Amino acid sequence: QREERLGTPGTAQERPLELEQICSRAARSGIPGGRRRFGLRRPRQLRDFRRSDVAMIHQDPRSAINHVRTIGDFMTEAIRHLPADERLDRAVAGLRDVGIPDGARRLAQYPHQLSGGLLQRVMIAAVLLPEPRLLLADEPTTALDVTTQSEVMAVLSELQAARGLGMLFITHDLDLAAAVTDTLAVMYAGTVVETGPTEGIHSSARHPYTPALMASRPSTTSVTRLRTIPGRPVAAFETGPGCVFFARCPFATPVCSEQRPQLRPVRGHEVACHHADDLPDDLVPAVAGTTDARESTS
Repeated sequence: QREERLGTPGTAQERPLELEQICSRAARSGIPGGRRRFGLRRPRQLRDFRRSDVAMIHQDPRSAINHVRTIGDFMTEAIRHLPADERLDRAVAGLRDVGIPDGARRLAQYPHQLSGGLLQRVMIAAVLLPEPRLLLADEPTTALDVTTQSEVMAVLSELQAARGLGMLFITHDLDLAAAVTDTLAVMYAGTVVETGPTEGIHSSARHPYTPALMASRPSTTSVTRLRTIPGRPVAAFETGPGCVFFARCPFATPVCSEQRPQLRPVRGHEVACHHADDLPDDLVPAVAGTTDARESTS
């Protein structure tokens, strides 16, 4: 929806998703602007969609930007249909919007001359120049230190709210997802297992994987033994016909290994679990053990 921010934490796939795959999986029934669906059946439709309606912020700006081209070349690539003077003016204004002064000088520089934080701001400014309706943010702060991460997210959130953009925020940082998103979609093995309002997911998760994932985070206030999820994570191609979390779930029954549960309403969430209605309110003791982190991973 317009101005809504969707986060997708958890274990997804072991290979990167192409833009077309993300659009086809996450928004088959979405209606951007209330006018048309995301159904992209022809290459030309996909090109038009990527050029005007959607933009992607990559997690590592240094690997996403061509280092033999100037910042100005990179930023104006998507607006080449405009006159040269207008392209430069919009690029300078875009840099100013993300907190980079002296934009004219920056446009003449090369990527290696900028720090990681500045380069990520450049990428944010560049993807906003075509005025997209939807932002795909693929762990946009992973390569940044904590201080720079906070600054970049503040800039991104401010621009997202000011321009009324929808945002799909992909991350493994649950605290960051809670801070910047309105809705959470938790994924395991490439499958959405639970989705709902961010605050509700954190306070009353109903799929066994969700509280287990949250409980496995190290504490920032005390020294405690790390909680882990027994077993090992599986890739999307390893899942069978049943629930993707079946092999690691303490509540699993034979039906879980035979039938893939579909998302259904449970206490205000959408949950893909056969037993979501019957599970205890506090799932953490059952789903998250206290084994050594080297023996099991989440």
